[in-house]
Amino acid sequence: MNIRLQKLISALLGLSFALIAIAIFSGQQGGLASIFRFYGISQASDLTVAGTASATIFMVAAVLALLSFLHQKWMRVLALWMIVLSVVPLLSLFGSAHWIESLGGFPALGSGQGVIKYFALVAIGLTLLSHNTLQSRLYIWLNFLPVGLVLLWIGGMKFTAIEAQGIEGLVSSSPLMAWLYRFFDIQETSNIIGVYDLAALVVLAIGIHIRALFWPGILLCSAVFLTTQTFLFSYSGSWVSLGLLSSSGIFIIKDLWFLANLLIMIDIQRRLAGT
Repeated sequence: MNIRLQKLISALLGLSFALIAIAIFSGQQGGLASIFRFYGISQASDLTVAGTASATIFMVAAVLALLSFLHQKWMRVLALWMIVLSVVPLLSLFGSAHWIESLGGFPALGSGQGVIKYFALVAIGLTLLSHNTLQSRLYIWLNFLPVGLVLLWIGGMKFTAIEAQGIEGLVSSSPLMAWLYRFFDIQETSNIIGVYDLAALVVLAIGIHIRALFWPGILLCSAVFLTTQTFLFSYSGSWVSLGLLSSSGIFIIKDLWFLANLLIMIDIQRRLAGT
């Protein structure tokens, strides 16, 4: 993998891990409560211990990302740590706490919207552990899967009233998207965003096989995750104070992980095209 690209990925991961760790240390949950409930952790004292442990795990990940930025030899350690870090929240998807019962449960996501984002870290970790990533299109698909999954799942949720209302505050705060409410109502706006999400994943999936659509797919998907990051600046509820993410901010900044997936796809596709 290109050294500059590795450094950029390390920087994106390190920034997200550090800010998440600081937020959790300060008491922000970021969806952790639902994960902890799956494991039977509900007492206040136990939640405090579990929260501190989670924050420490993220801080270690941030340090490893920094070390990986400085020295490539730390990338494999970071990769393993990210996979281990992701297992606990992902296993909680087998419980009922994340699913919206009023919408029939699975696959109607509630707090699980933040949990499925950990699939991005698993894909990144597995890719960084392999010595054959540059010779196999398999790793392009591996990094597409979390991108496609989150766009399919969260994009699909946009067609529900609960999600349409849930994103209203974010969308209305955004200079890039608030104008939609001038022409469409809350549900229609959410539907349009959902259609875009689904179209982006389809174009990118086809683009893995048809080179002419690869870059359009990358740009469409990148726009989703980059636009999400602008909410950190436009939506006041993203921060508790300067440098301290709220639970909403934790949810938002996780989209940096998908940008890392897309960067890996670009690198592998570029190298395969040159072979």
